[in-house]
Amino acid sequence: MIGPQNPATRPSIWLLEAAFTLIGVAFAFLASGRGPHALVSFERALSILARRQGLAVLAVGLTAFLLRLALLPICPIPVPFIPDEFSFLLAGDTFASGRLTNPTPAMWMHLESIHITMTPSYMSMYFPAQGLVLAAGKVLFGHPWFGLLCVMALMCAAICWMLQAWLPPGWALLGGAIAILRIGLFSYWINSYNGGAVVAAFGGALVLGAFPRVMRTTRSRDALVLALGIVVLMLSRPYEGLLLCLPVAVAMGNWLLRGKNRPSLAVLFRRAALPLILIIAGVSWLAYYDYRAFGNPLTLPYTVDRNTYAVAPYWIWQPPRPEPPYRHAVLRDFYVKQELTVVTKFHTPIGFVVQNLMKPINTIRFFAGFALLVPLIMVRRVLLDRRTRFLVFGVAVLAAGMFLEVVLLPHYMAPFTAAFYAIGLQCMRHLRVLRTGHKPVGVWLIRSALLTCVCMAVIRANARPLQLELANWPPNEWTASWYGTDPLGAPRAAMQARLEHLPGKQLVLVRYSSTHDPVWEWVYNAPDVDASRVIWARDMGDAKNGELLRFYNDRSVWLVEPDTHPETLMPYVSSDPPRRLLTPGETR
Repeated sequence: MIGPQNPATRPSIWLLEAAFTLIGVAFAFLASGRGPHALVSFERALSILARRQGLAVLAVGLTAFLLRLALLPICPIPVPFIPDEFSFLLAGDTFASGRLTNPTPAMWMHLESIHITMTPSYMSMYFPAQGLVLAAGKVLFGHPWFGLLCVMALMCAAICWMLQAWLPPGWALLGGAIAILRIGLFSYWINSYNGGAVVAAFGGALVLGAFPRVMRTTRSRDALVLALGIVVLMLSRPYEGLLLCLPVAVAMGNWLLRGKNRPSLAVLFRRAALPLILIIAGVSWLAYYDYRAFGNPLTLPYTVDRNTYAVAPYWIWQPPRPEPPYRHAVLRDFYVKQELTVVTKFHTPIGFVVQNLMKPINTIRFFAGFALLVPLIMVRRVLLDRRTRFLVFGVAVLAAGMFLEVVLLPHYMAPFTAAFYAIGLQCMRHLRVLRTGHKPVGVWLIRSALLTCVCMAVIRANARPLQLELANWPPNEWTASWYGTDPLGAPRAAMQARLEHLPGKQLVLVRYSSTHDPVWEWVYNAPDVDASRVIWARDMGDAKNGELLRFYNDRSVWLVEPDTHPETLMPYVSSDPPRRLLTPGETR
């Protein structure tokens, strides 16, 4: 029996995937003929399904949904563990309660947390699309994650539908299958609450699938789908969505001016009316949300929180901001020591080159890995291919936009997911005709790549019994891996459950060590703080803790130290015992 191993000594999934890929390449050059009859028959059956395009889209969506549900016993519903997740869940809980935002808690200075705005209202700093999805999951299915699961299935289906507008049906179905295997089952897009990636990828697929259909048929329903995709991008990842929509707007503008099948002005106005109303409604709702949450319809999410806490800029040409006064050391550690450290790497020529080289490397690692790397040898032919020329141009616009940002994570590029897979599939189409002598090497290279994807999904599903190493931390390893991570966040979730089962209401003071990693956050609260059974607050020393304890004098008070092994929970003992607050008209 194999005993527990140090994660550093476990076999790596990355190495296994590289080994499978090399074996597949070697086999492709040795194989001959069309392959076993069963394999050829299976491919023919899939091609029949692919030609029924509506059914193929439905099949991809249902397969993604059911496979991820089937994996729940071995890959359970995730629990949050980093500030981004807590922030998105705050938005989801707020929307689920029927509110757009929450009033600032009376003791908010004790409750401050990363990526959460406390004033002028208490709310997530992020754009609202991910929160709306999580709210739908909570209201309809009892847990926020199920909203994410449904949108992931819609994302895979939308990618297949988008690909049908650019590639032959069989390749579109193949792209939907790849999206399931590489993103929909194990990646952090579905196994965390971070980033809003599946929402943005869904919106991007709608835009890229609708606009060529609009130019071919000018149908109203395609224009509505295009408008819906634009609204989804605006509410999820608007900057990257803008980078996607700009090339689309240029292409459609050129079509309206020069296209042979462009509609008349009367038809154009009639068919564009509802899509424009939908876009205007989305913009108006976002403006109203910004007004309620941040005090001004023109103040976008991110703005207040970044102006309050952040030092590091988002753009490479910006200097660091002046350091604001921080009430908590962990906030300073996050915004100054961690975020600013990344910025300083760009200030040397070598650092600038290295950091920008890592952006495409991590992008390829996430979307292609080793298994789908081989077809990219045909990228030169794709760059010259008229079929995907627009998509290549769009990705070039994205690359220019991402070059301007300091940090780049895979979920930033989510709106372009369908474009990435369309380009990769076109590489496969060019690779498929590659032959050496009479051997169909290209066909076998593609089959080997797809078989590797399937095998790696099966291996990842059994990673725990196989004692395989999974990504954990730092985030460049966690987010660059298609296969996700070990379950994280369990200690806080277990302690939350333990405290909720105690009689009465609880107040928990969190005391971090001097070496605490601020990304591993414990201070997170529900939208209605005062009504919560458990309130998490920061230990600010006995003197400042006193005012918090006096305000919540009806609660049992605990001290938790997350950085001990195991985590320590004990009754809080203060050298300044709390006094009961006076009621109106009462004197001591």
